[in-house]
Amino acid sequence: MTKAWTAEEFEQQLRDKGALYHIHHPFHIAMNTGNCTQKQIQGWVANRYYYQISIPIKDAAIMANCDDASVRRLWVQRILDHDGTSDEDSGGIEAWLRLGEAVGLTRDEIISQQHILPGVRFAVDAYVNFARRANWQEAACSSLTELFAPTIHQKRLATWPEHYPWIDPNGYQYFRTRLSEARRDVEHGLAITLDYFKTFEQQQQAMGILQLKLDILWSMLDAMQLAYVYEEPPFHSCSR
Repeated sequence: MTKAWTAEEFEQQLRDKGALYHIHHPFHIAMNTGNCTQKQIQGWVANRYYYQISIPIKDAAIMANCDDASVRRLWVQRILDHDGTSDEDSGGIEAWLRLGEAVGLTRDEIISQQHILPGVRFAVDAYVNFARRANWQEAACSSLTELFAPTIHQKRLATWPEHYPWIDPNGYQYFRTRLSEARRDVEHGLAITLDYFKTFEQQQQAMGILQLKLDILWSMLDAMQLAYVYEEPPFHSCSR
């Protein structure tokens, strides 16, 4: 039997997975270097909206499977962060809609999901279904892509205003808010993962779960790259 990693070694192995984070996808590199067109930025925002509205559903699934009240009391904050606590205290989904308006989309077309690509919908639905079917510790582990999220939000805030002056700066509030929220959330998710996955075999399982989430995020960008860069949207080759 292979000896388990120490908690420090295990955490470093998880953090090393950042080399496969979707910030390294060609579509994301193009966005952060100012090489995307307005249509491509709009396509990304419209498609990521489906991910945004699915996150609180995923988190509710984790809570539904969790029998630990102390965990639920902390985890519920993620839902409130996205859904808001009232019409006056709007959350991340509302902030994302404002980003959509800032890049030139209308609120109605974003909410209608008319721009959602099948590949994006399939990937996001797979993530939600995983959270519903896995035990809550495994599903919590899948959230650890948040280890790498602050970097991606900071890069958008640092580069987008210069590269895309046509975007209304008021639309960047989502990125600003997530800088602190993601750091807080990852502390909780990481503590759960380090505590639950103890043996080497369990730690390998955790690495696989994190890889699954990385694959989901990467696949979403693959679909967008095909549609908005290579201009091959779904069913483009089929006769109508």
